[in-house]
Amino acid sequence: MTQTSIEHAQWVEHQPVASIGTGGPIEFLLPGSGDDYLDLANTYLFVRARVLKGDGGRLPAAAPVGPVNNWMHSLFSQVDVSLNGTLVTPSTNTYAYRAYIETLLSHGAEAKNSQLTSALWYKDTAGHMDATDNENKGLLKRKDYTTGSRIVDMMGRLHVDLFFQVQSKNAFALMAGGDNPDYKISIDEAGLFARKAKLNPAVQMGHVKALEKGTAKYPLRRVHCKVFSIPRGAMSHTHENVYLGVLPKRVVLCCVDNDAYNGTFAKNPFHAKHNKLNFLALYVDGQQVPAKPLQPKFDADGTYVRSYLNLFAGKGKMFQDEGNDITRQDFAEGYTLFAFDITPDCCDGPHFNLVHKGNLRVEMHFDEPLEQTVNVVVYGEFESVLETDRNRNVVYDY
Repeated sequence: MTQTSIEHAQWVEHQPVASIGTGGPIEFLLPGSGDDYLDLANTYLFVRARVLKGDGGRLPAAAPVGPVNNWMHSLFSQVDVSLNGTLVTPSTNTYAYRAYIETLLSHGAEAKNSQLTSALWYKDTAGHMDATDNENKGLLKRKDYTTGSRIVDMMGRLHVDLFFQVQSKNAFALMAGGDNPDYKISIDEAGLFARKAKLNPAVQMGHVKALEKGTAKYPLRRVHCKVFSIPRGAMSHTHENVYLGVLPKRVVLCCVDNDAYNGTFAKNPFHAKHNKLNFLALYVDGQQVPAKPLQPKFDADGTYVRSYLNLFAGKGKMFQDEGNDITRQDFAEGYTLFAFDITPDCCDGPHFNLVHKGNLRVEMHFDEPLEQTVNVVVYGEFESVLETDRNRNVVYDY
């Protein structure tokens, strides 16, 4: 087979539209100029950043501070994308969790130990997720890059459905030991490398003629993350209307400490704790998913294999020759995420399913009262279609 549709392609760097030294949002504008096509699936963010003392001074060599995992993405709490003035992403401050969940569950050890380190992904040591000493090997590796306020350059693909970016708090994106830690992050440089392609004129003319008869349709995997809290002392919780209306095809949820979610130097925001959960089920219009609820036991016996295997079944990896670098032991020691496939055929294929509208409810029980307030991060994955007409008006079934 010979490729003749694309005559030329290259990555073009775009700079932020305003200064990034103020700690505010970073915004990129990609103008639609000429006959080139923009390939958003192959568009990458480049960032240079460093860690400083709270007063702006350089870090001493032995400073007990380092970046959290997936640092390039953890620098941002919110990423918005607009096409011709139409917002096509949900405006929530859960971007760092979306990027972490997708990276954690979608890639195996081979990718995480090679190309994903370009975004400073180094797996935290299970059982020592909050440790800021030598016990957390992942933090040690990330700390090596920032010791003495060294500049770290990072690059990776944004976790968005298709680039306005709001920065995270310093206490969210950094972990530090010692009394009264005071550190800040300086983003010195940022760029967006967008892939642009020049198509064969005959192909381009075919697109023009097709748009005269109808719209161009782009199937998308849309993600919407939500968060709800469970108060300290609770032993059970039911949350209604987690998703109301169009229902997701896949749900992943995890529990993190409320103060870690809001940002504290002393805790890892991605420490997904089990909190001695002993019952978990979703209810889609009253129908329980799975048919037999998950009833793990996080005790000395460690009987939680159904919940562990659901991580693979919920992502379409069940007994396939691929993994996610989460061992059975890791699952109970900081990587306790629960995945559910709620498609009608329970099949993670390339096909679309009929749109299903309804109500999704979550029910959780615990062996013991919660020691502190926890936030439940819910990752919902939807099937959507984006349409554009010949005048480049955007219609999105969001």
